[in-house]
Amino acid sequence: MDNTGSQTLKRTLRPIHLWAIAVGLVISGEYFGWNYGWGVAGTVGFLIATLVVTLMYVTFVFSYTELTTSIPHAGGAFAYAYKAMGPFGGLLAGYATLIDFLLATPAIAFALGSYLHFLHPGLPVLQSALFFNVVFMLINVLGVKESATFSVFITILAVAELLLFMGVIGPHFKVDNFLTNPMPAGWSGVFAALPYAVWFYLAIEGVAMVAEEVKDPAKNIPKGYISGLLTLALLALGVMILTGGITNWRKLSNLDYPLPEAIAVVLGKQNSLTKIFASIGLFGLVASFHGTILASSRQVFALARSGYLPHGLSKLNNRFKTPHWAIAAGGIISFAALFTGTTSQVIVLSVLGAVLMYIMSMLSLFILRRNHPQLPRSFKAPLYPVFPAIALILSVVCLVAIVWYNLLVSGMFLIGLILALLIFILTGRHRMQNLYDEIPADRIVEP
Repeated sequence: MDNTGSQTLKRTLRPIHLWAIAVGLVISGEYFGWNYGWGVAGTVGFLIATLVVTLMYVTFVFSYTELTTSIPHAGGAFAYAYKAMGPFGGLLAGYATLIDFLLATPAIAFALGSYLHFLHPGLPVLQSALFFNVVFMLINVLGVKESATFSVFITILAVAELLLFMGVIGPHFKVDNFLTNPMPAGWSGVFAALPYAVWFYLAIEGVAMVAEEVKDPAKNIPKGYISGLLTLALLALGVMILTGGITNWRKLSNLDYPLPEAIAVVLGKQNSLTKIFASIGLFGLVASFHGTILASSRQVFALARSGYLPHGLSKLNNRFKTPHWAIAAGGIISFAALFTGTTSQVIVLSVLGAVLMYIMSMLSLFILRRNHPQLPRSFKAPLYPVFPAIALILSVVCLVAIVWYNLLVSGMFLIGLILALLIFILTGRHRMQNLYDEIPADRIVEP
């Protein structure tokens, strides 16, 4: 493997940037998609599923932070699995992470286009989605500090809108509405709703992709991760519970725009605040869209730098020190996915990749604790091994649920993995040298 250690990302990010990236990556999940969980589980059934998934993410993030601070590598889970399990472990984790972020991007882009079309029917969905792709690719090329500063701005607006939403509908909450037919499918509905609950938090792990661009990562990464997770948990539970108690929840369970419709129920569709809320609802989608482009490009960059993808994708822009070819590659994949028109399947594939990545990360944590006890650990997973074990078990449960209810999409995911594995072996990549020269020097620990 070529030594590409000269391809070094610039350290400029602080905790506020990490908080914005973490929340921004995820916050679109509070705006749409989660309400489909009501359709399969009811309000209380979905609340149970959400609490289970929240526990999974709390234990996962606290455990994952140990990995991120120990090995602050742009590859994230790929780098951890490579060090723990070797080339094939790195391949599986890298493939899962690529699917997670690369396919979340077009899904959110399509939602952006659909939202604009809802507000202004004259604007076509596909063309709007493609336009957003190009604009935010350019923003990401301009520099990570500039794009992270934009993340802070747009994420604060998105959080403020959700707080405004809860403030407006909160006084109209009725327990009777929330408890009407609360678990129509029983406990099987809770199991079926797990993937929709994952949508509340999907992609928070993307903070790891900018680990090489963080000032004092051992100190700042935990601050960014933990503050972001707490923000998202409060917003997810607040939005979901309050929305379920203002009207017959079935009316909102199959909409792509549940929050504007909920505001309309309370204030009336012609109310000026209803229209304002619908217009600024784009902030949450924009924040997540921008964040997924940032995270996916760093994953492509890290895999290319380590020899898993064509080396040219690891080149940095001379002026801005950003991986412009990796950003462009992600944009091409996003364009292709948008033209398929199968947004729902793209979302399921993204969730499937995320959950598999969580499993690989927790396995890596256990292996690294055993085989590399001397690895610097400025932040350690609390209550080890309980926290990572809970995260691992619940991730496996979510994986089973996704596969059980989405056999066709899961088959597509598996075929893609088999093809990647065959190419990996036929090209001899499985015989690569180790990844140590790609990890910042202050974190290198030989076995």
